[in-house]
Amino acid sequence: MSFSNLNFLGLDEAGSGFDESAVVIIPVPYERTVSFRPGCSRGPLAIIQGSRSLELYDEEFDLRPSDCGIHTYPELECDIDPGSMTRAVREACLKAARAGKFVVTLGGEHSVTLGAFSAQKEIHRDVSVLSVDAHCDLRDSYQGSKFSHACVMRRVLETGAQVTVAGARSMSSGEAEFARGRKGLTVFPAREIAGGGADTVAQCARVIESLGEKVYLSIDADGLDPALMPAVGTPEPGGFVWEEITALLAAVFARREVVGMDFVELCPIDGMCAPEVTAARLIQKAIGYKFGRAAGI
Repeated sequence: MSFSNLNFLGLDEAGSGFDESAVVIIPVPYERTVSFRPGCSRGPLAIIQGSRSLELYDEEFDLRPSDCGIHTYPELECDIDPGSMTRAVREACLKAARAGKFVVTLGGEHSVTLGAFSAQKEIHRDVSVLSVDAHCDLRDSYQGSKFSHACVMRRVLETGAQVTVAGARSMSSGEAEFARGRKGLTVFPAREIAGGGADTVAQCARVIESLGEKVYLSIDADGLDPALMPAVGTPEPGGFVWEEITALLAAVFARREVVGMDFVELCPIDGMCAPEVTAARLIQKAIGYKFGRAAGI
């Protein structure tokens, strides 16, 4: 099955036309620098397929988030070098964003974020990044590539953007040294803000305070607890459970202008559909937080 006959949430043509939609989904099945478990190139299609099992109605909002209109692009061509991929993602996201769409990019590996974020930065200039991730992704180079998934937030920082990493629980000694006292970078370890009975409201407030008024949101699947999200390339114990990640998203969307987002690094597990359904549900929730409450759709 390909993307050609799939729309996010299984929306019909009336609910998924480009001109009428407030949201554009861009699948980017890119996988070139994976360092442990492969399979994230299958993530975008799995998420879209999983989304078709969801109810369109959301009881939290008492409405259908999809009523804002959600258009799904065909998958981007990804059999290219990392630099070309970054430019292709940037161009696709920029075209949609300039048309006034809220762009949701589906990876693929975390390196796709650089192109998606760069598009938003060109439009909004002063935009910070919230990366929900088990890893800081702050290496200057990894396995010979500066475009590795393990380097993406280092590249984002080099654009001058403020970066906040929430849920980190694994980093190299070099990353720790780089992050120590680094201007424009805030790291919230998972042990401080997720699990273990942490005061969710207070911790969400700390995260939000570190961000500018405009925010690009990047969610790596391994930022979630592997009990909730086992289908990842580099799993780490701990992380956000469902109530914590949705509380964080609700707070960020309520108190900041989220200009775009991505969900990356889902590696489907054959015979297990819950992870992709969870990812799709989280994206649906984000759309609800973006449009449901503010626009009253």
